[in-house]
Amino acid sequence: MSDFTFDADPDRIIHEPARLKIISMLCVVASADFTYLMRETGLTRGNLSVQLTRLEEAGYLTIEKVFVGRTPRTTASLTSRGREAFEAYRTYLNGLLRATEQ
Repeated sequence: MSDFTFDADPDRIIHEPARLKIISMLCVVASADFTYLMRETGLTRGNLSVQLTRLEEAGYLTIEKVFVGRTPRTTASLTSRGREAFEAYRTYLNGLLRATEQ
């Protein structure tokens, strides 16, 4: 049996499915714009906006809003804190899965 304890809790910020999709995508790219994230996650504009704000408030990502010509462009990127939190979440999940192997 592994060292995993079943009383451990996952990071609730990352554990929510929409935020998990977002942070997983941002883990493998330097940054991503709002339209790309919306298309790839399948989230609505409003839901994506709410989830990005929640991740930003947790310090897991930064949001940059600029204008390209007259068009607003919002990009998101993970912070070092966000990368560390995601790695801890992955470790948690891997431990959980190993503990349930037969």
